[in-house]
Formats: sequence, structure tokens, C-alpha cells
Amino acid sequence: MTVLKIERLEHNKFLPEYKTEGAAGMDLCAAISEPITLKPLERTLVPTGIKIELEHGYEAQIRPRSGLSIKHGITLINCVGTVDEDYRGEVCVGLVNLSNDEYTIQPDERIAQMVIARVEQAEIKVAVELTETARGAGGFGSTGK
Repeated sequence: MTVLKIERLEHNKFLPEYKTEGAAGMDLCAAISEPITLKPLERTLVPTGIKIELEHGYEAQIRPRSGLSIKHGITLINCVGTVDEDYRGEVCVGLVNLSNDEYTIQPDERIAQMVIARVEQAEIKVAVELTETARGAGGFGSTGK
């Protein structure tokens, strides 16, 4: 099991938490003192009130909460955010409102989830040509519906 070190900032009330024994992601809360209202298509950066230190070879993936996404159209600007192992600033979440209605983010509301994942850096090798595959250069939709 990997260890995640967390520095709790003064405006943080809740540490990230796995809500069930089988959860892959831990919930992140909005460390804000006043509600933030997002109009349709508006985006904002929401602080979580934590800094993290990951073990070498790991990243933290910031992902949308499915309930906020499906019920309210609130998701992440960059779909999945990456926190690199050498980043030591506050973890913030870029949210966007993709619905037709305003949505108000409340202080301490669960706004995203964080998944800790192993990563490797690849060795880059320049090739004159790549091996052939059945798919070849077939792109979007090339494998059918």
C-alpha cells in the first residue's frame, strides 16, 4: 500500500476520505468560506485546502464525481486532472457547469474524487516505421459502433 502525506491548510475542514471499503477514489471537498454560483458554461477553480506528497512513481488523478456530473452537469474542465509527484502546492479543482441551469457549490461540498495511481515514465525511441496491426491507422469509429 502506498502512503499519501497530506498537509492540511487552515481553510480545510475535511480530509480526503474513501466513503466505502471498495472505493477507488477519495472525495475532495470545497474548502471555501462562501458559496460559489456557476452559471451555465461558467468555470472556476475551487481550492480543497490540502497539499499532498506522493511516493515516487505515483500520481493523483482528480476525477469528476458522477453524481454531480449526471444530476447537475458539473464536471472537471480538463476531464481528469493530474497531480504530479513533485507538485507541492494546494490541490485545486477546475469545475465547469455544462448544464443549462445555475449551480451553487456550497462550502465543504464534495466536488471531485482523487485516485492514487502508479505511473511510469517511458523511454523514448525514434523509429523509422512502426509494426503493422490489423487496425492500422483507423481512427475514430474505425472499429464499429
